[in-house]
Amino acid sequence: MSNVSLSNEEIRRYSRHLIMPEVGMSGQRRLKQGSVLLIGTGGLGSPLALYLAAAGVGHIGLVDFDVVDESNLQRQVVHGTSTVGTLKTASAKARLHDLNPLVEVTTYETQITSANALELLRPYDVIIDGTDNFPTRYLTNDASVMLGKPNVYGSIFRFEGQATVFSPKDGGPCYRCLYPEPPPPGLVPSCAEGGVLGVLPGVIGTIQATEAIKLITGIGEPLIGRLMLYDALAMRFRELKLRRNPACPVCGDHPTVTELIDYDQFCGIVPEVNTLGSQYEITPEQLAALLQSDERPYLLDVRNPYEVEIASIPGTDKVIPVDQLAERLNELDTAVEMVVYCRSGVRSGRAVELLKTAGFRKLKNLVGGILRWSSDVDSSVPRY
Repeated sequence: MSNVSLSNEEIRRYSRHLIMPEVGMSGQRRLKQGSVLLIGTGGLGSPLALYLAAAGVGHIGLVDFDVVDESNLQRQVVHGTSTVGTLKTASAKARLHDLNPLVEVTTYETQITSANALELLRPYDVIIDGTDNFPTRYLTNDASVMLGKPNVYGSIFRFEGQATVFSPKDGGPCYRCLYPEPPPPGLVPSCAEGGVLGVLPGVIGTIQATEAIKLITGIGEPLIGRLMLYDALAMRFRELKLRRNPACPVCGDHPTVTELIDYDQFCGIVPEVNTLGSQYEITPEQLAALLQSDERPYLLDVRNPYEVEIASIPGTDKVIPVDQLAERLNELDTAVEMVVYCRSGVRSGRAVELLKTAGFRKLKNLVGGILRWSSDVDSSVPRY
């Protein structure tokens, strides 16, 4: 580490670090020589990338295959209006270069998979999980354990977040010790379905960035063996103690998972199959034509009331949230032709299945939901 020097420009830039004895010149040199792989450049990845670059982490890797969408900008602050439609990795790299041109940023425009994970993670000192789905979390965990890398974990949903550092090589647990089995598919809604307070990933992401900096510099007490829980509504932090599970299949005393597996299969995710059949589906264009004809169908919206306030299809006859549908079947007529819709077509598909079981036959599910109605038929209907 002693052969790494700081230029006059770097000394000026990082002076507020250098005058703290806990960091000083030696800590800043460690940051300059350190490397972090950031998986995801979305809600958590945005503050992570910004603060790691600002701190002077020498090499930052960004893994993402998504593009910037306008709906991202409420929380993904590394991106901007001018980069909507561009790759998130390219958008983030340009912003980081503007913030600190002295750090190296490598981008990987790909989805992390069992085939490439070990290759992606191997060159980096610290791995940071900024993802939002269970297969990638288990994959990142297993690859980190197999390579002996610390995994700085964070997750967010609505008003709540959590963070910890998984590092079995330092005596702590891994992600599987905390969550041995993934939840059933569809049980935990995504942020796109349940929403997230825009500032929440800023809080959790900066905590993750703090942990990464502590790991690289060797200062402080990292969150190894401690799970930090944050409730934004109550403005309350709690901490839970975590222990490594000696029987853990990945980091335990006798591991049984010694190579990367199929994580979609492990999490019970299967390719989406249309179980309704085309006779129970209708496209937005077909619905628009029917609404203008003498055969106008009955429109049932199975979204939540707060979603209806955002947008709805003109002429909707009834709103019954899908979770209340089974108890409110008496409000519907089996004799009428009915089109059921929701935001994207997933919940309305479940609603149609339920209605079929209850004896309804004149049913159609609006393919793509109100999102596709907005894009294909009526752009004045807001997308959310």
